[in-house]
Amino acid sequence: MQQERNISLTKWLPTTLKEVKLRGWSEGELDVILFTGDAYVDHPSFGAAVIGRILENEGLKVAIVPQPNWQDDLRDFKKLGKPKLFFGVTSGNMDSMVNHYTANKRLRSNDAYTVGGKAGFRPDYATKVYSNILKNIFPEIPVIIGGIEASLRRFTHYDYWSDKLNPSILIDSKADLLLYGMSEQAIVEVVQNLKTGEKISELKNIPQTAFIERLGNKHENAIVLHRHEDCLASKTKYAENFKHIEIESNKLEARTIVQEVNNKMLVVNPPYPPMNETEFDKIFELPYTRLPHPKYDKKGDIPAYEMIKFSINIHRGCFGGCSFCTISAHQGKFIVNRSKKSIVNEIDKISVLPDFKGYLSDLGGPSANMYQMRGVNLEICKTCTKASCIFPNICKNLNTNHASLIDLYRTVRNHKKIKKAFIGSGIRYDIFMKDTTHKANVEYLEELVVHHVSGRLKVAPEHVSDKTLNVMRKPSFQLFRDLNQRFIEICKKHALNQQLIPYFISSHPESTIEEMAKLAIETKQLKFRLEQVQDFTPTPMTLATVMYYSGINPYTNEKVFVAKTKEAKEAQRIFFFWYEKENWNKIKDELKRTRQTHLITVLFGKK
Repeated sequence: MQQERNISLTKWLPTTLKEVKLRGWSEGELDVILFTGDAYVDHPSFGAAVIGRILENEGLKVAIVPQPNWQDDLRDFKKLGKPKLFFGVTSGNMDSMVNHYTANKRLRSNDAYTVGGKAGFRPDYATKVYSNILKNIFPEIPVIIGGIEASLRRFTHYDYWSDKLNPSILIDSKADLLLYGMSEQAIVEVVQNLKTGEKISELKNIPQTAFIERLGNKHENAIVLHRHEDCLASKTKYAENFKHIEIESNKLEARTIVQEVNNKMLVVNPPYPPMNETEFDKIFELPYTRLPHPKYDKKGDIPAYEMIKFSINIHRGCFGGCSFCTISAHQGKFIVNRSKKSIVNEIDKISVLPDFKGYLSDLGGPSANMYQMRGVNLEICKTCTKASCIFPNICKNLNTNHASLIDLYRTVRNHKKIKKAFIGSGIRYDIFMKDTTHKANVEYLEELVVHHVSGRLKVAPEHVSDKTLNVMRKPSFQLFRDLNQRFIEICKKHALNQQLIPYFISSHPESTIEEMAKLAIETKQLKFRLEQVQDFTPTPMTLATVMYYSGINPYTNEKVFVAKTKEAKEAQRIFFFWYEKENWNKIKDELKRTRQTHLITVLFGKK
């Protein structure tokens, strides 16, 4: 039995010296050691596992240290010794501060990426903490940082939790190299160069990387941002920087961006072109066990894993360009698709897992219904600088045909091992509601509601006010009204007892008490009692965060209203719950204070 367990352990990347030796490797043979703030789940939805398997596929000996203890004698950072090439560091699948704190900066009591859902197993600013520890213990070994926390903090950024502008995370982490975005291609090129004997300090031209160098080096045709120190002195300059960053992040052919900081130069190379299907498929063909490491056996579930273990990611990226969202900044605007064959192969793998009962929890991506959508003429895409392909209007060059997606749904539905495939990812209803030129777009909602909804279809209108929605880069609320009507008609036609569940955000830039009162009135008239709501949380590298900090829309240079104080944010949030009697007086007081007394009667009636 012990021998069988030992053999089983070698199916995962090693996490201890004992597991290293079980593979027949001796101490000091490891090429790369990865540190992550998440529990180790060997699944293609967990970034550290993906990078580990890619490095392994490159012929390297790789180990992973999940959730190292940063508060004791640091034995977790020392236990595997020095790697030959580098240490890799990530905070995990989430920014550690978003993981730790609510929008009101209250400490969360749980962590979905930890066994048992327990909090406290990773530090605040985990990427910086892990990197600093490794640099102090092993100053001669390169440290490469990546993942969403590093990616979105690669430039001067506003940190909501400390309420200040911070320089590139490369400065505070002391890391040698940063890989931003979904960095599978970058890590392969880095490794191939290091294997030929190049030093990490010599890797200057690899796409999708960032590094710090001395002043004076020339970068022809690069975009030069305002210095970090100038941003500290001027919110306007910080906002101007963001406009350049966002435009370059969303271009098919981007330029290098440089920024002076602390008398040094930050250099951010442009990203790789979007992967093709073959390249993307290969990531999902790596030998994942699709399971948490056995070290967590009998210690409880890992909630994030339980959510995705029977789900399938069919594409990457999002061309929605929402002001408050980080997806395009991290994954890119251009959609990267998997082939139908690759998706079916993954279903086959899932179907043999011991507790699979025939139900897929999700068949989607960042937005569920962007599969196989791209520009018709890529030459036009090469000249485009817009953050969104669908706001304020759908680009005439964008193919929005849902036919490939419906075909995929039907293929999955007819798979002999699948009883039901649910769509858990959010849908962009503006795509098929606005563009009805394709027959499949007209059919999509009915296909979705009848065959792929588990009682509740979640969508995200986000607000009702056109003033706020325009800043959010979201469509008019009238489109949601139309969607709601079609949803009701489909349910009636098929005798379905289903619910449409809308998501809304309070305290977003340009959301005022008046706008929130309109939201309350609108949802009352539509007979919605809201559940899926959130207070806006400023996260690095979004347009909404820039507006929150600077009070300026960098694209118009106009001032933007922002609710900043805890009291102001709470005053907006209670309008979601206008139907709760304990909120009535607070809502009325807010409407009186803002001279919107006429809305009291509209919301509560005459008394």
